[in-house]
Amino acid sequence: MSTTPASPTVLRAPVSGTAKSRKRRPFLVDLYSTAVGKKYAMAISGIAMMGFVLFHMIGNLKMYQGEAALNHYAEFLKELLYPLAPKGAVLWILRATLFGMLVLHLHSAWSLTRLNRRARAVRYQGPRDYQVANFASRTMRWTGIIVFVYLVWHLLDLTFGVVNGAEGEYVRAEVYDNVVRSFDRPLVSGFYIFANILLGIHLFHGVWSIFQSLGWNNPRFNSWRRGLAAGFATVVVVGNVSFPVAVLAGIVG
Repeated sequence: MSTTPASPTVLRAPVSGTAKSRKRRPFLVDLYSTAVGKKYAMAISGIAMMGFVLFHMIGNLKMYQGEAALNHYAEFLKELLYPLAPKGAVLWILRATLFGMLVLHLHSAWSLTRLNRRARAVRYQGPRDYQVANFASRTMRWTGIIVFVYLVWHLLDLTFGVVNGAEGEYVRAEVYDNVVRSFDRPLVSGFYIFANILLGIHLFHGVWSIFQSLGWNNPRFNSWRRGLAAGFATVVVVGNVSFPVAVLAGIVG
């Protein structure tokens, strides 16, 4: 009985370096690299900033209670969790978090715009959403840019005092006087009112599109989605615009 000779052992060449598996990125970084992840990031950062805008407006309503009330509110913000945390520390942590949300929001918006340009057939908005919020969605980029410019001015004016009156007039602790001195200038008040109207348009479309970005889009909910978007934007705009109007009208001063 004949036997088949054993075939010689074949030695494999070592695996080349190019075939090595790449180090896996963290989940959140990997998710953010996709269009879906950027939409999530844009929605979540938008919600965080919407919360700030709303509560900032509500806090500033203290202005109608007088100088002492508004100044005391500003001091209260500095003393959050004091003495558990150093005075002003929590406020700066909140500011840093808000700044991070702003950077994330801007970057995700810019990234989504680039992705949409590469794949024009796939749009950030669905056809139905685009029809409902037509003007707001078309102007989303420009309203965002102008609101950002307004935010920079607002910080230079009322937070850092660089453009708030003559040299020596701005005193950080005198919030009420700083607000009155700022809005007593018609040009500044006009810009503030204009920027807040654009902010309202931006918020309207932002609130509307958040539900779609998070996958909560359903035709049955579109009516109350529109109502929520319009209501939120209106409350913020009316509240914010009332401040310069009250100063110019002599109601506050």
